[in-house]
Order: sequence, then C-alpha cells, then structure tokens
Amino acid sequence: MDKHKHPFLPNYDSTPKARMLREIGVSSIEKLYSDIPREIRVKRPLKIEGLPSEQEVHSHITNILAKNQSSNDQAIFLGAGQYNHYIPAAVKAIVGRAEFQTSYTPYQAEVSQGLLQALFEFQSIVADLTEMDVVNSSLYDGATALGEAARMAARTNGRRKILIPQNLHPDKLAVLRNYTEPAGIRLETFDYDRETGGISADDVKSKLDTETSAVYAETPSFFGVLDPWVTDLPDACHEKQALAIIGFDPIALGGIKPPGEYGADIVVGEGQSISTEMNFGGPSLGIIGCRGDPLVRQMPGRLIGLTSTIETQDRAFSMVLQTREQHIRREKATSNICTNEALLAVGAASYLALLGPAGLNQLFQTILTKTQYAIKRLSENSKLTVPRFAYPSYQEFVMTFKGKRGSATEIQRKLLARGVQPGKNLSKDFFELGESILTCVTELHSTDDIDSLASNILELKWSE
Repeated sequence: MDKHKHPFLPNYDSTPKARMLREIGVSSIEKLYSDIPREIRVKRPLKIEGLPSEQEVHSHITNILAKNQSSNDQAIFLGAGQYNHYIPAAVKAIVGRAEFQTSYTPYQAEVSQGLLQALFEFQSIVADLTEMDVVNSSLYDGATALGEAARMAARTNGRRKILIPQNLHPDKLAVLRNYTEPAGIRLETFDYDRETGGISADDVKSKLDTETSAVYAETPSFFGVLDPWVTDLPDACHEKQALAIIGFDPIALGGIKPPGEYGADIVVGEGQSISTEMNFGGPSLGIIGCRGDPLVRQMPGRLIGLTSTIETQDRAFSMVLQTREQHIRREKATSNICTNEALLAVGAASYLALLGPAGLNQLFQTILTKTQYAIKRLSENSKLTVPRFAYPSYQEFVMTFKGKRGSATEIQRKLLARGVQPGKNLSKDFFELGESILTCVTELHSTDDIDSLASNILELKWSE
C-alpha cells in the first residue's frame, strides 16, 4: 500500500494536502497549530495503530473502551455539578427522534414549528417551576449561565461589583472569571459559617454597597447545604438597589421554595440531571430566567413566543427576542453565544412534564431520605465528622476525616481500589475544612450501596 494513501479516505494523500496548503498560504500543517503554545503540544508522532480494515479498528476501539468503568460498574458517590440520576425511557425516546436530534438553531425559525413548540414548552415549564417571568431557551451549562447572569446584572444597573460565595465550585468560579474580567466586572467573595455551612449574613450585608451590581447565592449550596437565609437575600439586595441572582437545582425545587417566590431577580441552574446521563462530564444544559423588563432585554440567547397566523388565526410559534450577534444585533449583542443545548432543553421539558409536580416532590423526598440515611450510617464511624455542617443537607454533604494532611487523598485512593468512588476531595480547594470529601447520594443509590460505602471506610486505615 502507498504510504501516502489512507485505507478509509481515498482522497487522503500528499497531493490534495499540498494544494490546500498552497491555497491558504501556509507551508505546512504545523503552521496551522502555531497559536497553540509549544510546551503543551505533542512533540512526537501519535502512537496510532495502522489497522487495515474497519472491522479491526472497531474491535481495537471496543477493547480500549472496555477498560472504562462507569456508574454501572461501581458505586459512584461523586456529584459536584454532574449528577447520576435516572432518565426515564420516554425522555430518551423523545430526544432520540431524528426531528430533534438533527435540528440546529433554526435560522428560518418559523419553519421549525415542532422544535419551537418544544422549546416554548421548556421555557414555560421552567418558568412555572422557578416562578420567574421569563426563561430563555437554554445556554451551554450552569457555569456559563452564571457568567451571563453577572453580565446581565452589570448591563442593567451599570454597577461593576458582584458578590459571590467563598465556597463556590472552583470550576464554576473559573468560568465566571472568564466572563467577568473582560467586561471590567469585579468579583468579591462573602464568607460562610463554619458551623452551619450557611451564608454569613453579616458579611454579605457589610459588603453590599452602592457599587454592588448583584449578589449570587445557591440553594442547595456547593456543599449541599439548604440555607434558610437565602430566602432573605433578595430583600437585603433590594435595599441597596442591587440584584439577587439565585442558583437552583431543578429536582430540589420539587421540595423547596422556588426562587421567584422570595424575590430573586435572575435565576441560573444546571439541567443535566433532568435531561441526560453524566456522559463523561458533558454535554450540559444551562438554565437562566429573570423577572420582566429591563432584565429580559439583557438576556442572552433567544426567547420563543406563541402567536397566531395572520390569515387563518392558527396557533404559531416564533422567536420573539434574539439578542445574538449573528442576527441583527451585531456589536450590540448581549452575548456571542452562537448555539445552545436545545436537544437537552427538549429532554428537560419532557422529564419535567413526565414527572409533574407530584412526581418531582416524590423524587426530592426520596433523595432527601437517602441523604439522611447516608449521613446516619457514616456518622457511626468515630473517625469521621458527618455531617460537617449543622444545616440540613440535600443530595450532597461534606464528611471530614480525622487524619493528617493528605489522608483524604489516601482514603479516596484506597476506596477506588475497592471499586468505590466516595466523592470529590475538597482538601485542596477548601483547606479550612481539613481532610474532607463531598459525597453525593441520588435516587440511584440503594441502601446496600450506602452500607457498602460506610463499611468500606470503617475497614480502612489511614494516616492519623
């Protein structure tokens, strides 16, 4: 076989490549990667098997994939933003339809009546769930939704300071910084109570001033804490003419007060848990909503509305607000978002419609009960402090190990060797908690799974 030929790509040889490089004015393919720093580029040829047939490639890849372990193979108590929930078969069937799977952002929007209706239903259901006036037809993920919310707030009131929790997810904080720094928005943290795990109300009030654009808080928090003071936060913000941005978990709203009820101005959330499995960490679904003008005109993305045709007065769906740069907004766009997770939005709408209010409440109660059971079982171990905080926990909780520096890493490594993933190690990012792990429990964890986690930890020895 000619060494320049490819077994599966008949036009893949040196002649077409040379012509294409000549046309675009570069001397080699390497030049196309010049923007990538040399220190992070691979400096050797990739070790790729030169397999001659498709069947052999398939077998080779299958053998590689067999080395992976998933939540079906071991007990995974890892959450921290991506959650292992059960996605009903009906939801998978709906998002699996070709009409939805092949749909992209509809540029001739009114042609895509089916997709527009599905997105309208998503907006309507989530607005009802959160008790907000307006919800857009989704963003990339919860972290980018927070970034967009911060910029929305700053554009609305012209202020340039956002107060955020000290115990914000490190990855979410990194994304938020990427959104705010170019816009000249300053981030300032407020503390949390080391005993309760809740927001330090005094610290928030001391930092709320005439420069504050908005305050962001989550319920449940990154530590899984259900903080009662979050419902008072919007009033504290409004006294200083600042906005309240509330982060929420969709399933948790099956049992706790919706943010719109206590005055939230903007809400953001992650919808992965109600639309798709974890999938190696993506894709995700960003949810964002707000209350009325002027915020709605600062919302990124697009809104789908319900109208009627002129001649026949039939029901029709249409894009009623598009603040994206590639439509008419250009440099006045609120965001450069050029697509979104529309398929997962359809999945989320299907999930919420399927469960309904009663089903969502039942699911919330199930997760809450299993969280409490896990805390009870783990607290029987005298070497653990569980729960770490006094306020109620939902789905996630912090357990602290009585041991020397590095013992949480040691414990996690030993448990992984036993086929148990205990959660996210917090020791590096939140050193004030000591040797701690954030553990997640959902409806998919059986009592046997939880008992196994407790017994495996009890059997371990670590550096004390």
